[in-house]
Amino acid sequence: RQADIRAFTKGRSKGCLIELDATVEQSVTDQIRATTPIAKMKTWKELHLGEEALGGLSAGVIGTVIGFPLDVIKTRLQTASNTGAASVSIFQVGNDIIKKEGASSLYKGIGPPLVSLSILSTMTFASYTFVRQNIGAQHGWDIKNGLAGMACAPAAGIVSTVENFVKTQMQLDNITKKQFQGSFHCVQSLVKSNGPGILYTGFVINTVREATFLGNYFFVYEGMRRTLSENNALGFQSSSIKVAVPIAGGLSGAFSWFLSFPLDCVRAVVQGRPVDQPKRGYVEVVRTLLRERGVRGLYSGASASIARAFLVSGTRFSAYETTLYLIRGGRDGVHR
Repeated sequence: RQADIRAFTKGRSKGCLIELDATVEQSVTDQIRATTPIAKMKTWKELHLGEEALGGLSAGVIGTVIGFPLDVIKTRLQTASNTGAASVSIFQVGNDIIKKEGASSLYKGIGPPLVSLSILSTMTFASYTFVRQNIGAQHGWDIKNGLAGMACAPAAGIVSTVENFVKTQMQLDNITKKQFQGSFHCVQSLVKSNGPGILYTGFVINTVREATFLGNYFFVYEGMRRTLSENNALGFQSSSIKVAVPIAGGLSGAFSWFLSFPLDCVRAVVQGRPVDQPKRGYVEVVRTLLRERGVRGLYSGASASIARAFLVSGTRFSAYETTLYLIRGGRDGVHR
């Protein structure tokens, strides 16, 4: 009987210890949960994305107005085989357009790009800020900035595919059939005869191009902005950031366009075909370009595009950061 009592007591003690261990473990877990901050996704309001959107909007409007004439020249060079253009330089093509079609032709078809690129820029800058803040990206050469830029590509492709398609059709129509009275008439005519799906011709190649461009665009900008503004790299004092922003923006635009330009060349050919002709696959387009023009054919019009990218990106980032400076004292300004 005494043995039974000892066994019972021992069992009870062991059970109490097990219960005590479980209680202590739960208590420690509760303390850790109470004292350790839980990673929470920042909201649009916390990140002041309305202000970021205003900065993106100003960047889109100014960048489109400044860069559109060079974009017209770039499209002519990229689709030279379709249009029979013999000019080989941006100055020759620009001069030919002005002489034969008038200076206003350099802005033909600007309607949809002005609207869509303003929307696109607004959406891209706001989305980029949202993603980079939530993944913990830092200023400077942080690969997360590139990933945040690439994350914006699918949404950007939805908007820019339509804009690029209409713009390309308008620019080429100006020297062929001349059947469109304006950009909105172009959209109306194409949708009426081919259905709304025609507006998304080249969506896949354009979205891949957007990912390539935006990833490098923001990665290089953040890196160059930090490099040029720190340690008096440009030889300026208080105005170093004012000079660093347009230079960093210009370099990021030029570099990103150089990398993504072959994809844009394929996109231009795919979207520039007459809609009454059979569709061609991306691989077929690449093979045709390589066969007819060689590897250099994938960079037809690159000089105009890179020059435009430097100019537009420099002014675009300047407009973006100037807007944020007026609203809150700078991109990194603190709300009081």
